[in-house]
Amino acid sequence: MYLAKTPKFVQNLFPNFVWNIPSEEKVLYLSFDDGPIPEVTPWVLSLLKKHEAKASFFCVGENVEKNPEIFNQIIQDGHQIGNHTYNHKNGWATDNLDFFHNVRKCARLVKSDLFRPPYGRLKPKQIQFLQRHYSIVMWDVLSGDFDDQIDNEQCYQNVITKAKSGSIIVFHDSLKAKDKLMNVLPRVLTHFSLKGYKFESISAQAKTQRSFKKMSA
Repeated sequence: MYLAKTPKFVQNLFPNFVWNIPSEEKVLYLSFDDGPIPEVTPWVLSLLKKHEAKASFFCVGENVEKNPEIFNQIIQDGHQIGNHTYNHKNGWATDNLDFFHNVRKCARLVKSDLFRPPYGRLKPKQIQFLQRHYSIVMWDVLSGDFDDQIDNEQCYQNVITKAKSGSIIVFHDSLKAKDKLMNVLPRVLTHFSLKGYKFESISAQAKTQRSFKKMSA
């Protein structure tokens, strides 16, 4: 069970997480979870380059180890890297210490202080520890490209009807999401480009927002 649009009350429960990056400009923040893999990630990179779009890739550590050339290409193309644990650990189902070690194992590979938990699932103690070291980046729009119960059109509508300026949008550069992603992502980029939107990486904006929240706490 998931929601295409993260409700405001959920965002308010975890104010130190980065859910979106408010902006008066027409800007969107595409993000891709679970890669890099050769079957999908290079195609995503090529499409983003065609649209002069930047994005953020929350990488799984073991995929980085398997595909270092693709990982390096993400960086060379000017995109942001984030930590998505070493082997896609579910925080709710993992002992805290094991989870922290898994995150750190990935951190040694990706060298990023942006972290997104797989499935968006973290225990309170995990949150307390991780937010001292990382900007925890969630999302306010979930495409549903991983969901085999919806069709391409529903996935597309999830994004174009829910996203607004400053939205962080989640796609997946994974085999499970491949078919929907390849149908929907080009349409999303075209749709918002025609409306005058630009696509940026999360990087500095998330860190600035995190620092501001710390100062306001």
